[in-house]
Amino acid sequence: MALMTLVDLRSDTLTKPSSAMREAMAHAEVGDDVYGEDPTVNSLESRVAALLGHEAGLFTPTGSLANQLGMRLLVNPGEEILADYDAHVVRAELGAAATFSGITSRTWQSKNGIFDIDVVLNLARPNAGPHLVSTVAIAIENTHNFGGGTIQSLDSIAKLRVATLPLGISLHLDGARLWNAHVATGVPLAEYGAHFDTVSVCLSKGLGAPIGSLLVSSKARIANARVWRKRYGSGMRQVGILAAAGHYALDHNVDRLVEDHRRAREIATAIAKVSPSIIDLESVMTNIIVLNMGSHSLDSPTLAAKAKEKGLIIGSLGPQTVRLITHLDINDDDAAFAISVLTDLLR
Repeated sequence: MALMTLVDLRSDTLTKPSSAMREAMAHAEVGDDVYGEDPTVNSLESRVAALLGHEAGLFTPTGSLANQLGMRLLVNPGEEILADYDAHVVRAELGAAATFSGITSRTWQSKNGIFDIDVVLNLARPNAGPHLVSTVAIAIENTHNFGGGTIQSLDSIAKLRVATLPLGISLHLDGARLWNAHVATGVPLAEYGAHFDTVSVCLSKGLGAPIGSLLVSSKARIANARVWRKRYGSGMRQVGILAAAGHYALDHNVDRLVEDHRRAREIATAIAKVSPSIIDLESVMTNIIVLNMGSHSLDSPTLAAKAKEKGLIIGSLGPQTVRLITHLDINDDDAAFAISVLTDLLR
């Protein structure tokens, strides 16, 4: 008989809605959202927009769609957006910006996803004339997924905003895990949001909702995004059932992210004690741990396979990269189990 999986650390998207969240969903007041008549989604859109200091919000089924709509609002076909070379919008959204919106992109190198303002500005080519592609937007990811859950500092973001405004370059924030940055730093969400023209946030990662993200911006931009959302086939009807999960997540699951961060730090510290060459402890700022197996006798797929045999599922993202993510459904016993399995294998 196969061993039952005990702990799954592949992603914080794996969370299941709690019984209390399901109860809230079951009793949600609903209407037809295509007609703008679903009160629960309307209130969620307004709530998240206010949290991030923007005028209006739009509910989307996925974070990728929220990002794509946000970039679509800022960049015309044939124009350019800049992003980190490992940014979700260029690595994990399957070329959607080019495919659906005709947006071109160039990327900068970084360490652990943390952007250097001078590197970004040196890459930018605003108002490039009729023969070259003009840079009109920059995408920043906070926290940075493939960087290992690293946090972009508010100071760096503010300086980038000051530098790009006179250049006519807009800023998009992929804030799928902005909640984690907020909890880890204490920086209000609105302070992050104030420096960006469009912001996406996700409810189905660390916050435990089964589905859903939001895009926030000005009223005019969100009205346009609503048209594009339907054009992309994502007009929804009684979506308040899902929006109710978002309200519950915001009410109950934001502050507790500190527990995910603590458990990630405990796991990372234990790994560093037995195999310090494969982990950069300074990069473990929130709930994500990235291991570089290049200096270890085990490669990433082998470590993942051996861990799974012992009841622990981890993410193998290539021959050398392992990703572990703590989340709502991982408790202290699960973290201790993960530490036991990984330290035993890595020794």
